[in-house]
Parts: sequence; C-alpha cells; structure tokens
Amino acid sequence: MSRIESQHTEWKESWRDDLLRWVSGFANAEGGRLEIGRNDKGEIVGLADAPKLLEDLPNKIRDLLGILVAVNLHHTAGKPWLVIEVDAYPNPISYRGHYYIRSGSTLQELKGASLDRFLLRKQGRTWDGVPVPKVKTADLSAPAIQKFREMAARSERLEPADLRVSDAALVEKLKLTEGTYLKRAALLLFHDDPEHFVTGAFVKIGYFRSSADLAYHDEVHGNLFDQSAKTIDLVQTKYLKAAITYQGIQRIERYPVPDVALREAILNALVHRDYAVGAPVQIRVYEDRLKIWNPAVLPEGWTLENLLADHASTPFNPDVANAFFRAGEIETWGRGIQRIFEACQNAGAPAPIIDYKPNDLWLEFPFSAEYLKAIATTAQGEAQSGAQSVVGTRPESRPESRPESRVAMMIINCLAKEPLGKIEIARAIGHKTVSGELKKQILWLLEHGLLERTIPEKPNSRLQKYRLTEKGRRLIDEG
Repeated sequence: MSRIESQHTEWKESWRDDLLRWVSGFANAEGGRLEIGRNDKGEIVGLADAPKLLEDLPNKIRDLLGILVAVNLHHTAGKPWLVIEVDAYPNPISYRGHYYIRSGSTLQELKGASLDRFLLRKQGRTWDGVPVPKVKTADLSAPAIQKFREMAARSERLEPADLRVSDAALVEKLKLTEGTYLKRAALLLFHDDPEHFVTGAFVKIGYFRSSADLAYHDEVHGNLFDQSAKTIDLVQTKYLKAAITYQGIQRIERYPVPDVALREAILNALVHRDYAVGAPVQIRVYEDRLKIWNPAVLPEGWTLENLLADHASTPFNPDVANAFFRAGEIETWGRGIQRIFEACQNAGAPAPIIDYKPNDLWLEFPFSAEYLKAIATTAQGEAQSGAQSVVGTRPESRPESRPESRVAMMIINCLAKEPLGKIEIARAIGHKTVSGELKKQILWLLEHGLLERTIPEKPNSRLQKYRLTEKGRRLIDEG
C-alpha cells in the first residue's frame, strides 16, 4: 500500500467519472495507481459503493479510454477501498478528446506545443521529421544547398561522392525526405523563407539601455545556415564593444564573450529550439551582459543538472542537428554546454548563467568587472583626447552602411603576408563561410584604399584575390 502520493500514486476519497482524467494521465506517463477510498492524508475512509465500482469501472474505462486496467478491492479495518492499476501505454490516451499526463504529483492537460510534442513522441516522431505536403526539392534554395556542399566538403563529414549527386539526391542522403515529401527540417535548412511554413523561425537582436529601454534592434531571416552566420557576425561586429589596449604598437581588442562560447550558444539556440513555439530566438545585449533566449525543451525526465553534466547527444531536432554536424558547424557528443563554459573559463570570463523552465531557456553571459572598467577607461581617455572612440561608437550614431572596424582589422591583418581570396580570408579570420557582412567589410576596405584587387579588370573573377595597399600596410604599422 502506498504511503505517499507521488508520480505513480494518487488518492481520492470517492469515485466520480471526472477521475478518468487521472487514469488518462497515468496511461500517458509512466503508469500508476489511483487509490479510491483514501483521504488527502492517506487515511482509509472506506468506499460505500466499492462492490459496484469493482464491476463497473473496468468496462467504463475500456469504453471511454480504450484501455484495460486492473481494479482491485481491498479491506482495511473493515473498510473497503479500490486500487486502479494503470499501465503506461505507447499510444496516446485521451478522455473526451483531451489529453492529460501525470507530472510529479500533479495532473496536467496537454495543449498547444506541449500536445504536439507528446503526440509526435508517442508516434516515434520528432517535430523536424514531420513531412510537409506540396513542397518539392525544386522549391528549396539552390545557393543554400551549394553553400552546404562547400561546408560539408571542408568538414569532410560526407564522402566526396555524396556531395557530387543532385540536389534531390543530397537532400535524400541527409534523411530530409519521407517518401515523396520533404520534412520540416529541409525547409528550415534550405528554404529561403522558412517562416512561410514555421512561424517564428528567425532571430531578434536588441541592444537595451535597461530592461524596458530598447536602443536599437535587428532581425535575421532566411535559412538556418544563413541565420547562424549572420547572427554571429552581427552580434560580434555591431552589438559587442571591444576594450582596447596596446602592447607596444600592437592593438589588442578584448571582447566580453569569447568567440567560441558565443558561436556555440547561438548555434545551440537555433538547432535545438522547439520550433512548434511560434516565437523567435531572442538575443538581448546590455551594457554589462548578453542574454540568449530560446523555447527549448529538455529530453524526457531531464533537469538542468542533466544538461550541465556530461550527457549523451539527444538533439531535439535530430535531422536539423545532423545537417549542421555534416556541415562542420556542431559536434554530436552532447558537449555544447560544456564547450561554452570551458571557453569562458579559458578566456578568464565569468561563468555563464542558465535559467530553464519548459519552453523557456535563458543563457546569460555576464561581463567581467575588469572588462567593464577597461571599457569605461578607454572611452574616457578617447573622449578627453577628442578622438572618436571605436569602443563608444554605436550604430545609431553612424550610417548603417559603414562597417564595424573589428572585422576590417582582422581582414587587414590576415593579408599582411600574402594576397588571399574571399574564402581564404573567411577561414583565416575564423568564419565558416563568406558572409554578407564579410563582403561588406571587404568592399569598404577597397573603397577606402586599404585593399586592392589582384585582377582589377575582372572584379568578379573566380581567381580574384585581395592584397594590402601601402595605406593598408601603414595601418598595421601604426597598430
């Protein structure tokens, strides 16, 4: 006899048909016992109609819920009471069209995204693996698929022969089809407008002076590979400020969030979020911290402790995750969170803070006191000297078309030894692809006479490379 209510036990003093919700909840979870004739303290109070219920309940539960249960009669101190033993069922069990689940010692009705996840799990499916009618491979973006081919070739996580097949065959090899249908994952990964099919499949970024005071913001749209690259570039070049110091003539730029940690956090938010929730990934940048939100759901039975500890890779969107792995963007060993913490520790940055509730995961990067002090000192010194401060300059105080200096300086430094093409430049500065932001920076450097083309008469030549001008070399010499 159970002595406490728990995940698998519920007490009720008397029977009413509304309690079929609890039977449904046990069947949809891990099974359990519904004990009738016990009060909230667990005391046996007896059940006057126990013999009749013993006969009626098995048939009623079978007819209304479609499941078989064991109903057993007990006597304690002359008082009859019943135990309804409910097994866990692999298929979803509803009561009058509603679905319930036992969670802890409570009963919850499943609705919206939670109901979608539950029904898909019972069917052995994942959200990103659901087929979508009326969409063909021809509707996907050929440039997006070609970009994936290039990334996968560099990562060497697909055989060269697999990358030479047609777009339709490549999508099939990535397991993004079911019969003649494309899966949802294919639309997220390779469609120019995934929001046409999935509400909220984009990223919002904002700079906040306070929790309620939004200074400026951006939105990033497109397929997930473009979203990840553009979001990382935008946060690094527009939203984060560098504390600038010098070692001799060498200029040192220190950013508050290590590049590896920021990249991993943004990729995790896009790859592992619950896309059934129609809200975008949100990134909030403040003077002293950066916060990333996504509607995440941990694996069944997991807590935040499981997430922070060593764990196997259990992606919420396995088809999306597989494509990002093949492209060399993520690993498959469930080490994303550990990599974020390790990167911060290695850089001497504060440990990130994670706050999790179902469909509500916040990852916060606090900025160190040393960084904030350096920012204030640098800004004050440059203000006193009358120089325009790269640190203090914000997008609202300059034209949007002017690139940020951080990536521009990285490009200049990587060209110090020899001319390079765009792909080589991207690799040299740690970017996976030639993003729109990188192209914009190169164009700005050309326009300002810091770079020149090796084949000026053919600007769009596939053999085109870029080299420093004398003006560009002087910029390196000046630090």
